[in-house]
Order: sequence, then C-alpha cells, then structure tokens
Amino acid sequence: MQWSEICEDGHLHDLPYKIELNEWGNIVMSPASNRHGRYQALLIRLISQMKTDGDIIAECSVKTGKGTKVADVAWLSDAFIEEYGFKTPYDECPELVIEIKSPSNSYTELEEKADLYFARGASEVWICDEEGNIKVYSKGLEKDKSAIIAGFEKQIG
Repeated sequence: MQWSEICEDGHLHDLPYKIELNEWGNIVMSPASNRHGRYQALLIRLISQMKTDGDIIAECSVKTGKGTKVADVAWLSDAFIEEYGFKTPYDECPELVIEIKSPSNSYTELEEKADLYFARGASEVWICDEEGNIKVYSKGLEKDKSAIIAGFEKQIG
C-alpha cells in the first residue's frame, strides 16, 4: 500500500489511532491517548514560542527505509520548506522530529525510528516519555541540550 492511498481512504480518516506503514507496505496503528495529545500540544506551543522562524507540523509523515513513519511533532526550517514545501510524505526528514512515547511503544522501537529519521537527514530527534521527560538525540547520540531550540528544558507539563 502507498501512503497516498492511506491519505485518500475515507475509512481511515477518523480512527483514534496513529497510522504508519511498515517496510512491507502494511498499515501499523498505535492508539493515541489524551496525555499523548497534551504533550504534542505542549511541545508545539513551546517550540513556537522559542523558535520564530520555520514552521511546525503535527503528525509529520516521512518516507523511510522501513516504510512511512509519522513523527508526532516536527520543526521545519524556512530552507526546508522552500525546498520541499508540504509534500506528503517527505522523502527527506525535517531538521527536528519528536516522538512521544505511548504505552504501546517501546524505547527500542522509538530509537529505531530515530535512526530511520537520521538516515533521511534529521539533525535532532527528541523522545518524550510518558512523564514528559525528553531525551535529545543528534546523529544517534544523546545530548545534554538541543542545538536547534536554544534554552529548551528537557521536561514538559
């Protein structure tokens, strides 16, 4: 199955799940919780206050070596937007992507997704746990602070 088919399928529009494609073109669904949605909103608000250039996308789809993955939040520089616009899914990864852990996710799964994003050009990947603690990764290595969002604290909500 192709990502465009999923986006056009009316049966999949109002599901209470996050939808992705695995490397074989199969749909993978993860249930979303209200806490997950709250962290997503808090991160969008935080980034928009701290970073006035570029743009922010919730549910940002990226074509990876293992199917189309959907980052919970992404920040895109003006240069990225100028080059790629708002194509769905992106063939290249925005500079910053954020995954918010759900009870159905493991850290191993999220770290694998981070590696897929880095392989497509991400500069940073943040992983937010179920208590609002955030790990910042750059090129696969955990960092003490973000190089993209100056002054960012590694705990929200």
